[in-house]
Amino acid sequence: MTTRPLPDFDLMRFTPYRLAVAAERTSEELARQYRKRFGISIPEWRVLVHLARPTDGARTVSVRDIEARVAMEKSKVSRAASRLEAAGLIAKTVEAGDRRLVRLALTDAGRALMAELLPLALAYQREIEARLAEAFAGLEAGLEALLRE
Repeated sequence: MTTRPLPDFDLMRFTPYRLAVAAERTSEELARQYRKRFGISIPEWRVLVHLARPTDGARTVSVRDIEARVAMEKSKVSRAASRLEAAGLIAKTVEAGDRRLVRLALTDAGRALMAELLPLALAYQREIEARLAEAFAGLEAGLEALLRE
């Protein structure tokens, strides 16, 4: 059997891999803080933060919208939402015109939690900006280019 030579490939210089690792590390750094203090997971955080500031001015956000915005599978969003509902942090309603569409909203307890949690996230954002210093503006511009649809 003849083996075909493989092209040179440096995983440590492969941008998609490096972005994924950087995202996982930075996400986990923040997650350790809110997991310890509030007992919530990364998927739960992602659901809560989207409910904190609905983009269309409505007070509710659909599971589908969250799934699309955070690139998280519908089942993960649904499981996180169920745990948050059981904890009294969010309320679910079913859309009258489409029973398959579930909308979510923060409860008063959820709003109180986010009032404490969002300052942690903002402080972490400032920490990242400080760590990256002058490179931060370039990173932001690059991320905008990659995330543009």
